[in-house]
Amino acid sequence: MTTAFLTHSDCLQHHNPQGHPESVARLQAILDRLDTPEFDALMRLDAPLGTDEQVLLAHPAAHLAAMKAAVPDDGFHFIDGDTSLSTGTLRAALRGVGANVNAVDLVMSGQAKNAFCATRPPGHHAEKQTAMGFCYFGNVVIGARHALDHHGLSRVAIVDFDVHHGNGTQDLVWDDARILFASSHQMPLYPGSGAIYETGAHNNVVNAPLEPHADGRMLRRVFEQEIMPALDRHQPEMIFISAGFDAHARDPLANLNFTEDDFAWATRSLCDFAQANCQGRVVSTLEGGYDLQALAASVAAHVSVLMEQG
Repeated sequence: MTTAFLTHSDCLQHHNPQGHPESVARLQAILDRLDTPEFDALMRLDAPLGTDEQVLLAHPAAHLAAMKAAVPDDGFHFIDGDTSLSTGTLRAALRGVGANVNAVDLVMSGQAKNAFCATRPPGHHAEKQTAMGFCYFGNVVIGARHALDHHGLSRVAIVDFDVHHGNGTQDLVWDDARILFASSHQMPLYPGSGAIYETGAHNNVVNAPLEPHADGRMLRRVFEQEIMPALDRHQPEMIFISAGFDAHARDPLANLNFTEDDFAWATRSLCDFAQANCQGRVVSTLEGGYDLQALAASVAAHVSVLMEQG
């Protein structure tokens, strides 16, 4: 078995206004970096287009209808100052949905050991009925619900190490005792959520905020003292990773000081847990990361660890 790598050219057709940090160049930098011999063993697949039914695993029909109605004929339709739709946005976002669902199917069927979804736009800020923070649909939550509802799993976990708190993921899983959401993130920072006391309706949310300028030693501390013990308590049958790389020291949108080695360490910790407790089942999905050099290097480190598990 190997690592599945899911992406699609549609994800390069989602455009933001000039100067926006969530740019086409982000995904292109990743594709260029992984187009090297060390990644030849990846199972490279086109992400399918997500369906309405799949989106409804996490969002009400009204949200899906609003996103469809907001697609402009040209230019941009602004939801807020940071989040807009271009003509290609909806299809790109649906590729993110389809990638997660397909990744779950591949891992659950044993066709792949684990998977990485290299899609954009990201998803972890998308709340039940609100697109925000560059995000439109809760891709990772949709994958998690698919694993639960269509593959008979009883418990899964989502671990998010993006520098920004995944308020959307938290909103989507707050009342779902089957899903543990554990997040390390800078605080204070956008979107302003993610305090320790936000614990979910079933104590299924674990937030581990980090102060500005924290480095990899603090990441290790919160993983070892908070996130990994929470996984032990929840006993998930599959691990999902919201893999944001904007906690890197080079990233322009935040103030944490992680390196590629720190992301590799976090990835290995989660894969080791999955190997011991979840039959190795891991599905990871790209979230943030806005310095192109740091993003490409960090994704390479992350995917390399995933490939080691195969």
